[in-house]
Amino acid sequence: MSETDDATTLLLIRHGETAPAPDGISFPLVDGVSDPELTSKGHRHARALAERLGTTHLDALYVTALRRTAQTAAPLEARLGLGVHVEDRLREVYLGEWEGHVLRRYVAARHPLALRMRAEQRWDVVPGAESMTELHERLCAGVGRVVAAHPGQRVAVVSHGGVIATLLSLASGAAPFAFEHVTNGSISELGVHGSEWTVRRFNDTAHLEQAPARDALPHR
Repeated sequence: MSETDDATTLLLIRHGETAPAPDGISFPLVDGVSDPELTSKGHRHARALAERLGTTHLDALYVTALRRTAQTAAPLEARLGLGVHVEDRLREVYLGEWEGHVLRRYVAARHPLALRMRAEQRWDVVPGAESMTELHERLCAGVGRVVAAHPGQRVAVVSHGGVIATLLSLASGAAPFAFEHVTNGSISELGVHGSEWTVRRFNDTAHLEQAPARDALPHR
């Protein structure tokens, strides 16, 4: 089906780069989910986004309850004078026992469960992680709330790599990890009209200082 003119446009922005946890020290948690803050490079990503989108018409700006999204949105919020809305249904994938600092360490070490997670393209091979069904239902509900509040409008949503990859895979019918290489500070775009979702753009990094290395989805 062709997309209609009154579709809501969602600019899906991955937060800026975040700091790794020191060895053996966990990130702070918010409702059980890892909550690292931006690095100095991550703040540069945020300023570059503000420059890129600062002259673009936006009807609303959304973040999640995790501080890396609020920190990324702050320069754009100041530039546009928009209030920020929180839609926590679009927070990062919950990884159960791997929250804190474990995920990055296990991925780097090629832990058997990390290899299985990638091979099966399922987050829920991790003990205690939310199921793929729960994840899809949560994210669809979050998108539904944003679209219901802004029908036919243009909205920026600062979110997370796992979330953006999942939304684009749902929209396109692609494999779950097909869009895993979501760069920090990048812009992807989704058109939503009713049950019709259209991928319009993926991983746009033209505003960043250089072509950054693609950060695979498990590094959050």
